Amino acid sequence: MTETTTSSALPEKLAGATPEVIARPIRGLSDKAIAWFFIGPTILLLLAINIFPLIWTIWLSFTNYRANRPNAEVKMVGLDWYHRILGDGDVWLAMQTTAHFVVWTIIIETVLGFGLAWLIDKKFRGHGLWTTVILIPMMLSPAVVGNFWTFLYQPQSGLFNYVVGFLTGIDPSSFQMLGSVRLSPWAIVIVDAWMWTPYVMLICLAGLRSIPDYIYEAAEVDRASPWRQFWSITLPMALPFIMLAVLFRGIENFKMFDMVNLLTGGGPGSTTEVVSITLKRQAFESWRTGYSSALAIILFVTVFGLANIYVKALNRVKQR
Repeated sequence: MTETTTSSALPEKLAGATPEVIARPIRGLSDKAIAWFFIGPTILLLLAINIFPLIWTIWLSFTNYRANRPNAEVKMVGLDWYHRILGDGDVWLAMQTTAHFVVWTIIIETVLGFGLAWLIDKKFRGHGLWTTVILIPMMLSPAVVGNFWTFLYQPQSGLFNYVVGFLTGIDPSSFQMLGSVRLSPWAIVIVDAWMWTPYVMLICLAGLRSIPDYIYEAAEVDRASPWRQFWSITLPMALPFIMLAVLFRGIENFKMFDMVNLLTGGGPGSTTEVVSITLKRQAFESWRTGYSSALAIILFVTVFGLANIYVKALNRVKQR
């Protein structure tokens, strides 16, 4: 009886707290109608921000539209752009470069992130302070990080070359991290790992702290060694969180743009030209809007498909 009275009084309370012009239509509305009254504008905003640009991009991918010629006649070209992209060697080279970044950044960030999470989970003295210090790179803006590491990588005045020279005995001015065809891809991998390893660490730390203590207590009763506990308890139970971190970082690194653009701009040559850089050049330098739209759709389908397959594998691991 009380719940019914409270439910029926909700529209009256809402109407009483609003101006009369707005309150009059509210009286007599059901709770469901009021809920849609509040979330409706948000849904419309999300549709306008996310769905409309996607549909617009799909349509542009079948046309010869150029953004620098808005008054020119727009003609339908069918699947021509898709055929050209899939047969373009430069695009496949950019795909390989992107795959290189994705694979190596995920491997490094996952290993380092899980290792840091495992150490912090031991709750040693000062672990809270060290956790905060480790998280600092993740809190910085990519623009700040890019400019900061560009300065560090300078062969004459940068600190990175001097540290490498001090540890290895190599002349600091004998190599350039951003100007070398061989080293520039690894320079970006290092920066991305430095910035986003703390993110992976947080997710892994949440997984480690979700493991009940009584499982370890039972393992100690059975005289399981720490190494055995790690392989039989810690790693399997934290695996869903590790896979979740890999999923998030894989999606983000596949779209990597800002860090590459700030550090190398895709150079030297096209050594570090990931797909997002190719997309930007086609869209805003060559003004091939239809071509770039088709490339964007191909990237979207690729990421969505791989993520969907990976999520199915993640669900299977979680069900074990």
